[in-house]
Amino acid sequence: MHAPRHAALNGSNGSILVVGNFLSGSVDVRCVCEDLSEHLQESGWRVQRTSTILSRPLRLLDMVSTAWRHRDGYEIAVVDVYSGLSFLWAEAVCQVLSRAGKPFVLTLHGGNIPAFARRWPSRVRRLLRSADLVTAPSAYLREQMLAYRNEIELIPNAIDLLSYPYVLRPKVTPRLIWLRAFHEIYNPTLGPQILSILETEFPDVELIMIGRDKGDGSLQRTRQLAHRLGVSRRLQTPGGVPKWDVPAWLNRGDIFLNTTRVDNTPISVLEAMACGLPVVSTNVGGIPYLLDHGRTALLTADDNAGEMANAIRTLLVDPATAARLSAAGRDLVTAFSWQRVLPRWQDLLNSLRHRRSL
Repeated sequence: MHAPRHAALNGSNGSILVVGNFLSGSVDVRCVCEDLSEHLQESGWRVQRTSTILSRPLRLLDMVSTAWRHRDGYEIAVVDVYSGLSFLWAEAVCQVLSRAGKPFVLTLHGGNIPAFARRWPSRVRRLLRSADLVTAPSAYLREQMLAYRNEIELIPNAIDLLSYPYVLRPKVTPRLIWLRAFHEIYNPTLGPQILSILETEFPDVELIMIGRDKGDGSLQRTRQLAHRLGVSRRLQTPGGVPKWDVPAWLNRGDIFLNTTRVDNTPISVLEAMACGLPVVSTNVGGIPYLLDHGRTALLTADDNAGEMANAIRTLLVDPATAARLSAAGRDLVTAFSWQRVLPRWQDLLNSLRHRRSL
């Protein structure tokens, strides 16, 4: 039997439905919504989740049917919003939530969503303005999306800081780590190019590129380029790894590479800084809103292997810079710990519950 609507208002916390991709049980991908729902539940919220289904059409059906069939079992819905086909899912779910009279919060994700909004401004504006609240995980995304709704809450993505053992890097070795999915927007073919530039000066250079194959041919192109450049022996591509194993993989290296063409606030960069790896990243999208060149990371132009190799060289020959960035990165990422972010989510959700109960 479902709990009556608003019954939980008498308690300290309420009941919510979280709508997103809960796929970590099937693939090596763990979305922010999984961690959010777990932390809310641990703090006393009653949480329903959708969806764990891998098939895209069936996942959409599950999201929509769960939102409707269980409408008496939750007070508020939290819905992830991405660009592309995922935006269609959010639209469909929110139509059901509106019909059911349920308040809902939209959480914006992905560096591509500003470009998607420019292409489909009316759809994006309509969806965002239909929500009771909208959140963004970065100042960049908030700034980009204010044209479609003039009130967006900034709540950063969070990590469990205690799960990432910190090691200060006062002197780094040329062991490079890359952690993204193999897809063209993350520009993985930059990796072999960087190895090719560095190998003459640093003959023990190596790169581990961790991530699942998204199926657009990027993984094959990366391996083929490494073969043509003669650096295949320096490159490892172990595939995706479970979330719990990410800290151990990160600590196999000393420098973290973020080669992406499009980005927002990448969790992988936060994870690397939490472990103490100095970060070398392209200066795109939300990256300059997150990282300061020379203070918390070294930033380079998009798709410039030479510039990124020079930044890596700086860390290898200048231990003081490596140590400074290692310490500053860990200091920065403390602001993204669940101990700081979870209370902000609780305050937001409780304010909406009480506002709707008046």
